[in-house]
Order: sequence, then structure tokens, then C-alpha cells
Amino acid sequence: MTDWRSIFGHAEPYDEQVDGIETTIDTARDDGYTVVEGACGTGKTMIALTAGIDLVRDPETDYERVFVLTSVKQQLRQFEADLETINENLPDDWTPVSGLTLVGKADVCPYNREGAGGIDDGNVYDRCETLRDRTRDLTGEGGETTAASLAASARQQQTGLADSGRSGPSGRFLETAGETAAYPPEMPTYSDGGPVGAETEYCPFYAQYLEDLPEEGSDGDASEAVPYDFTEAGMITPEDLIARSVAHGSCPHSIMGAVLGHAEVVLGNYYHAFDPRTTGSFTGALLDDSTFVVCDEAHMLEPRVRDLVSDGVADTTLRDAETELSRVIQPIKFEREGRHAEGGSKTADADLVRAELDDSDVSFEELNRTLEFIRDLRDELDRRVTAYLDRNHGGWRSNLHELSDAEIPLRDPAEPAEDELTAWAREAGHSDAEWVRAESVGAVVERILNEAEEEDSEVRSTSEQSSGRSPRDRTRAAPAVGRILGEWYRRDHTDYFRELELERTWDETEPADSWRRAYSARLALHNCVPSDAIGDRLGSFGGGILMSATLEPMDAFTEVTGLDYLAREEDRPVVERRYGLHFPAENRESFAVSVPKFTYDNRGRPGEENPTRAAYTDAISRIGRLPGNVLVGMPSYAEAEWIAGQLEARLEKPVLLDAASDDETTQSLKHEFFAGEGKVLVTSLRGTLTEGVDYSGDRLSAAVICGVPIVNTSSPRTKAVRRAYDDAFGDGFTYALTIPAVRKARQAIGRVIRSPEDVGVRVLLDERYARESWDSVQSYLPDDGEFQTVSPDMLEFGLERFRSRLESGP
Repeated sequence: MTDWRSIFGHAEPYDEQVDGIETTIDTARDDGYTVVEGACGTGKTMIALTAGIDLVRDPETDYERVFVLTSVKQQLRQFEADLETINENLPDDWTPVSGLTLVGKADVCPYNREGAGGIDDGNVYDRCETLRDRTRDLTGEGGETTAASLAASARQQQTGLADSGRSGPSGRFLETAGETAAYPPEMPTYSDGGPVGAETEYCPFYAQYLEDLPEEGSDGDASEAVPYDFTEAGMITPEDLIARSVAHGSCPHSIMGAVLGHAEVVLGNYYHAFDPRTTGSFTGALLDDSTFVVCDEAHMLEPRVRDLVSDGVADTTLRDAETELSRVIQPIKFEREGRHAEGGSKTADADLVRAELDDSDVSFEELNRTLEFIRDLRDELDRRVTAYLDRNHGGWRSNLHELSDAEIPLRDPAEPAEDELTAWAREAGHSDAEWVRAESVGAVVERILNEAEEEDSEVRSTSEQSSGRSPRDRTRAAPAVGRILGEWYRRDHTDYFRELELERTWDETEPADSWRRAYSARLALHNCVPSDAIGDRLGSFGGGILMSATLEPMDAFTEVTGLDYLAREEDRPVVERRYGLHFPAENRESFAVSVPKFTYDNRGRPGEENPTRAAYTDAISRIGRLPGNVLVGMPSYAEAEWIAGQLEARLEKPVLLDAASDDETTQSLKHEFFAGEGKVLVTSLRGTLTEGVDYSGDRLSAAVICGVPIVNTSSPRTKAVRRAYDDAFGDGFTYALTIPAVRKARQAIGRVIRSPEDVGVRVLLDERYARESWDSVQSYLPDDGEFQTVSPDMLEFGLERFRSRLESGP
């Protein structure tokens, strides 16, 4: 048994850390989970890493790795920093703890990072797969060359480029992450001596990786291709990984996959454990009982996984699948009719189609039936969207720019039943087999088109070849459509809710009076209750810890995450711990103010003048006059815009308004808020500025939360989730709406005090935080006496008292 104090990265742990580490270790030894609500400053990341590494290093356990999951990039950086601290302070005779951070191909591909080789964010995934396929085809069994020759050829092309004095988009050499690759910035090509224009593009980084792999049949594994000793390297960040791989000329993403199963600590996102496609293709090897899992920011586990296990397909994808099916069907159809196929290489050869169908269990008749089904489905989608717009937006054809996002439910959200699209299909004569077999049909269509276009690529013109693009540099639509149609048929109608989603876009290529010019439509299949998906995945790990600053009420959290099922049915212990804020109490004031509920019935629309809005304006204005930066969190962007206007008229400070915008704009606003003298920043509690943002030091002196930020309850999807939670847990409104809203408020209010030196005021405005009533949320706040219940008049007194204390100094 190891001594966890040898692993702990600091001289002396807090009392909470001692309890947290020892509880987590003991619980995980019994295959259980520890659930920790710990205020900022508890040191939760060090608790989790210390406990996990102790279990991995202990020869008496079966744990081989720690798998950290978090939804916040800032927290990912914190885990990296804490692991580096651990390694810096390990006993001299200990080897460093190996760590790896998982990121996507777009982040590590050398070409994409530098905008070279015809690769960009829009095509990096498809281009990568195509180039890998070609590289394997050239070097595999029956291939024309070797991986070593391809890598060497690319180096020679780079040398020739340098000798000629020419430079590419990144100079003579491809440079990234502070390293210079041995390859040119242009994508290299391989020629077997055929005609000009028939060369084959390949990825030299991937070729070098293939060359470094052990020979087939040997006892080695992919880790032998890693160009550094990862057992001694400690924490490898993405930048470290890229630099080491590029310096060796090997593929960073492939190296990441090779190290994946060997690192003692793997840091990633929730989708690395819960997204079916990611786990199926990349991280599946980590999902077993040899893994100790850490779910950080665990209050986000439920909504994040709900999104990951929900699905859908866009109207444009249905259209593309229709086109792909037509291209496969047309050669046989024309042959039977005695006609020649039109479009040249854009259609598949009839012999190829027959050969692929003979090798599969899909018939030509099934291809035709699936095509007809998808065509009819698009017509029905068009009919339903048109009917919705006619019913709700008269004259919409002449006012396309005024349309907004919308949901069209396919059943009553409050009453589980068969959806209208499934009923339509049956009445239209489409059998169950057409839903079920669509996935197999899609897979065959993909194989046929890929084979046909690969043959066609061999005779592409020089101009096409030099463009760096390939007909295969895209994802096929037919397999995705087939998978969704199969899921649509198989999933139940209580836990899953089906609807049409309309997202506001603009496409000038569509007719001027078509809704498709203004909207992107999507068939959506929403998982309303992800507890089974979460519980099943947690059940696959050996044990772990789930932690956040905002998990209360714990019993609701363990229910919606499936932990209570693991405890009840599988006899796996689930142990709870709560650690409060232990920074100096004199540095903060916390108030729950008894002003009228900020509900629509009380406040009306933004801009209305009434006692409720007047009370909130007065209270927020008082808080806004405090020295330093003040954060104001509102239930929506519309309400944020309203209060910003009120504050601009009352305060001498600058008032900054956050709106629903892109990340670059939000980051710019955040930097403006931090710079210079004190300001007021108004935002929505549904935005990105109230969670995972570092407001430590003097960046924030006060935060005020206005109302309980319950999501729009009129949304069909929200109604369906509430009903599903009624069936699953007995109180859908509380579990699906109220508790997540209070956690949002607590996350935002927690931005103020982030260290022992931070000084500030935290205010919750709404009588539901302050008083017991039928809709009170007081019981969902920590029972630690932090928040003083005050009237609006007493708020002024409390603020003045705190201001005086600050001005008088210590």
C-alpha cells in the first residue's frame, strides 16, 4: 500500500483534503464512488488526483489509470498544473506520473494549425481520414510502396523546395508548436510513374507513424511508435505532444492514440466517455474497471450527457442521402432501361454496384425503397414546416428575415405517445423494415461511392489534383441518415421526445419564397432522461469521484446520475461529502434579499413599469455602486438588456452588456471588464460568463443574481423532459427545472470569492431564496448560514456596513 502523502503535491493538506482523499481511496477500493460538494478553495482537483494516483500506484489494486472528465477548459488546465505540481514534489526515487490531455484532430493536426496542405477547420476530419486511407492503401498489403519511402519522399520534396528558393504558406518548412517539420507545407504526392495528374496525395506524418509501428505478428503494440519515453515524460500537454511528434515527423493524433492506454492520468471532456461515436472509435479502451474516473464540474454531467446521447439529422443531410442513393441506383436503372448513365464519374458503375450488393445482405429493391422513403420524408417535413408557418406566421413568405428559431413537436410533450412522423410513415405505406434496414443500406451506399470515386480519382485532371481536394474529402450522408432512422424506430416515446427543429439561417441558393432560404430544419430525437446512460457508463469503471461546488441536493444528484441504482442494485458504495467555504469570513458578505419573485406574472415584459421591476432596479443599482467590478446575472438576455438600460441611467460606472454572440466577442467583453476602473457587467445566467471564468483577485467585488433562472417552461422539449422526469423521479418540475436553475445561480454567485485574499459581496435577489414558501428554493442552498435573509432596506444597511469595513482597512 502506498502513502498518499508522498503523492500530494503540497506540504500540508487542508483538513477537508485529508478527509476527501482518504474517503475516496477507501470507497474506490470497494468499487464505489465518492460524491463531493466542495466550495472554491477546497482543493478538489488535488483530492481527486492524489486519491486516483495512489490507487494506480498501489500494487494491491487493479486500477491502471485515472480518467479525468471536465466540461470547462479552465479546469482542464488546473488538472494539468496540479499534476505537474505532484511530479515536481514526488520523492526522488519515484518515476514521474505520466499524463496526457486529449484534444481533437483539429487542435493537433500540423497542417490544420498552420492553414497548410489544403486543410482547414471545415474539412480537417474528412481530409484526415481520406489521407490516412490513401497512405495505408499505398503501404499496406499489395501496396505500391512503403511507409518509410513515403516519409523519405516528403523530406526530399521539402529539400527540393528549399533548394529552389521557393516558399509555401508557412515558409520552406512546415513549422508549428515551436518545431520545424521535415516536410513542406504543401501536401506531398506519390507517383507510380503514370501520367501527370494521376499522383496520389498522402500524409507524411501518418506515413512516419506507420513506419514506426511494430511489425504485424510481433509482440509489440502501438506505444512503440511513440517517439519519446512517456514513462518518464510526466504531464504531456497538447502543445508538448505536437512539438515532440512534429520534431520526429510523426502524426500527433496517432501518437495520442498510441499513448492513450498507457498514461497513468488521462484528461479529457465528457464526450470522451459518453459520446457513442467517440468511445467507439477512440477512447473505448479506457472504459473498464481498471479505470478510476473523475467527473469534475459534475453539476454539468446530466445536461452534457443528455446532449451527447440525443441525436438528429438535418434536412440537408436527408437531401444529400437522397442524392447518394440516386447515384448508386441510376447505373442499374439506366442499364435495365437500355440507357447510358449521365454525369460521367458522378454515378457508380453498374458492375461495381452489383458486386457490392452481392457481397452484402442489401438488395437493389431495398435501395429503391429507402430512396422513396427519404424522398417522402422530406416532402412530409416540408409540409409540416409550411403548415406551422402558415398557422403561426401569416405572410411569412414575404417576411423571411423576421422568422426566429422554433420547435415543432411531433406529439403532445406532456403525454407520451407515438410521434406523428412514425404514424405518418405507417399510413403512407412505409413498413417497419424501411426504418430498420436504412442503416445497412447507408453503409452499402457509402462503400459503393467511395470505391467508385477512388477509381475516378486515379484519372482526375491535373487541376483537380493540384487543388488538394478529393471527392472522398467529405462525410457520406447515407450512413448517418440510416443510423438516425434506425434509432428513431427503436427508441421509446417516454424517455425520448421527437420534434422538428428550425434554426434561423440564410441560404440565397434556395427559392425566395421557400422556408429553406431562412431555416435549417432538423429531425431531432431527444433523450429526456439520461440517468440510464450515465449510470451504465459509471458502472463500467472501477470507481471514482464526482465533484463540484454545486451539487446539492445530493439525493437528487445521485438519482439523476444513476448512482443510486449502482448503490441499490449493484451494492456499490456511494459516499457523500460536503466541504464549505473556509476562506476568511470577514472578507465577504452574503445576502438573500426578500424582494418580490422575479416571475413573469410579477414583472411582465421587459420595459413595463411596475413595483417588481422598480424593486429590482433599486436593489441592483445599490449593489452596482459598490467599488470595483460588479457582475449582474439575469434569467435571460432580454432581461439583461432591460436592466443594463436602467443601470446606465442611474450609475456613473460604465455598464457593459453581454449578448448572445460568438466566443471572440464574449472574450473581448470579458477583457474590457477586467481592464481599468470598476464597471458593471450584465449577462444572462444561460451565457458563458457565469461559469468557468476566473474572476479571482480584484477582478470582481460583487455579484448579484436576479431571480431563479428556470428555463423557458413553454418549450416543447422542456415540457417533454419535465414529463419524463415526473415518470422517472416523481417531481419533474423540481428535478428537471428548479434544481438545475439554483445550481446555475450558485455557480454565478461563486465567481466572487475564489481565494483567501478575495473580498466581495454576494447577493441573491428573489424572495424564493429568502423565505419558505410553496415554491421556495431555500432548501437547495447549502445549510451553512452563509446567506443572511434581509429586506431591501436592510440590504442597503448591509452594503454600507461592508463598504465602511473595506474603507477602514484591516
